[in-house]
Amino acid sequence: MSGGGGGRLKQLLAVAVTKGVEEARARIFGHVLNPTGLRSPHKILRKKLFGEKVAQWYPHDITKDDPLNIDRREEKRLSKLEILKRRGKGPPKKGQGKGAVKRNKGK
Repeated sequence: MSGGGGGRLKQLLAVAVTKGVEEARARIFGHVLNPTGLRSPHKILRKKLFGEKVAQWYPHDITKDDPLNIDRREEKRLSKLEILKRRGKGPPKKGQGKGAVKRNKGK
């Protein structure tokens, strides 16, 4: 009667014991139990954040603090643009560029 059922009972007990041991180990050592083996973000979330360290590496941008402080390159670009506009060579107004001319040509 109990010839085939005894092995199965031992197997169920062994699985239950190992599961209990794994749960206890996870609780004691602070591990996250993942019995299904699916991907989880825990490995990434466990790491220390380093954004502050990266932000400290780069120097503080003073142009964001003072809008009157414009760097030389930007100033040169604006003056060149102004000269081009006076000669009529500046960028076209919105909706009057090459693409708009091509679109309106067919109509």
